[in-house]
Amino acid sequence: MVTTEPSRTGFSRRGLLTSAAAAGGAGLVGATAGFALGRGPGSQGTGTGDGGLPRRDLDGANGPQTEPFFGTHQSGVETPTQAYAHFIAFALKPGIKAAEAVRWLRLLTADAAALTQGQAPLADSESELAVDPARLTVTFGFGGKLVALAGKEHVPDWLKPLEKFSIDRLDADRSKGDLLLQICGDDPLTLAHARRMLFKDSRSFAEVAWQRDGFRRAYGSSGEGKTQRNLFGQLDGTANPGPGSEDFARIIWGQGTETTDPVFSARGEPPADLGAHLPAWMRGGTTLVLRDIAMNLDTWDKADRPAREFSVGRTMDTGAPLSGKDEFDVPDFTAVDERGLTKISQVAHIARARDGLGPEVQIHRRTFNYETGAGGDSGLLFASFQADIERQFLPIQRRLAEVDLLNEWTTPIGSTVWAIPPGATEDGYVGQELFEG
Repeated sequence: MVTTEPSRTGFSRRGLLTSAAAAGGAGLVGATAGFALGRGPGSQGTGTGDGGLPRRDLDGANGPQTEPFFGTHQSGVETPTQAYAHFIAFALKPGIKAAEAVRWLRLLTADAAALTQGQAPLADSESELAVDPARLTVTFGFGGKLVALAGKEHVPDWLKPLEKFSIDRLDADRSKGDLLLQICGDDPLTLAHARRMLFKDSRSFAEVAWQRDGFRRAYGSSGEGKTQRNLFGQLDGTANPGPGSEDFARIIWGQGTETTDPVFSARGEPPADLGAHLPAWMRGGTTLVLRDIAMNLDTWDKADRPAREFSVGRTMDTGAPLSGKDEFDVPDFTAVDERGLTKISQVAHIARARDGLGPEVQIHRRTFNYETGAGGDSGLLFASFQADIERQFLPIQRRLAEVDLLNEWTTPIGSTVWAIPPGATEDGYVGQELFEG
């Protein structure tokens, strides 16, 4: 393992260059498929960032606002990212069979559908807490063991732990689970109530494997459509495909919308077959890689602003690539400064995550910060959605694991892979295509 010892005055550009040279192909400390920075949709540097399209009127209360639950796709993927999240993974109890799993999924579906629309489930003893959904969404992810209850032949080859990366320091307790619930919303009280109700639904069927809370900027604290920041102060999500775009449909759902005049990003036209490998029961769904990434804020504090920007390849204030002026400018990895040095280092994060990769190597990131208290753990819950893990996520992760200047301050400590089934019909349940198809 190669590390760089900070000086008394902090990290410098020279120190980072030395560290990168010493690392070579062996990799630096940490690594993450998070921070996949780039640009938003649009052909010449325009985009929506990770906020997507404007979604609400900041002059009014957002408590009554709802996101759909039923539909072709599950909500909580293409949905503009909310302010708070709770991820909870369940492990099936011994002896659970397919029929019991179906009862569990029916119960969870019914209660999640009610809660997201501001309605109290039948067994809700605190029904007043369900009145203001505040854009609550509940997204289901299936692990291999749950899928196998419907028949081992239904478990896709990719639904397993990722390959081992030398920069991972994974906690086994944060890298397991059979069912994931991603519960997101703009009000923490509503979210906490939903979590409790769905936990109560699950007690007869499963135990909690792990859970983690995440947060972003609170509702109304910044303008709509603006890219959020992580605990390092970096803009996080610039390169996301725009919700509702042909790019998003192909990159995340794995199939085009047959739009007569599609608009693609400057990275080119993504292939239309990224979802061809998905089993029939997943059509309308996608895949999720969820990484728990510890962030060393103490050593990050010792890095000056030039060192921070050099390691990322972007300015801290606007998020513009060092070769441009605006957040959504297309990075120019050949641009040089007055000394003849490339403005964006080949081992800067933006270069490692993007330079030389094809238009299919894109993901949709929904990220949430976490902080466990003063002096406690800090990090990023990095949810990467993509149609094909092998063709989209892994090429980025492998490059970042090999060498990336941001690895100096980040360490993946949890990693799980999930199948995201399609949405449910109003008289059905999430996973019905798997268990009854």
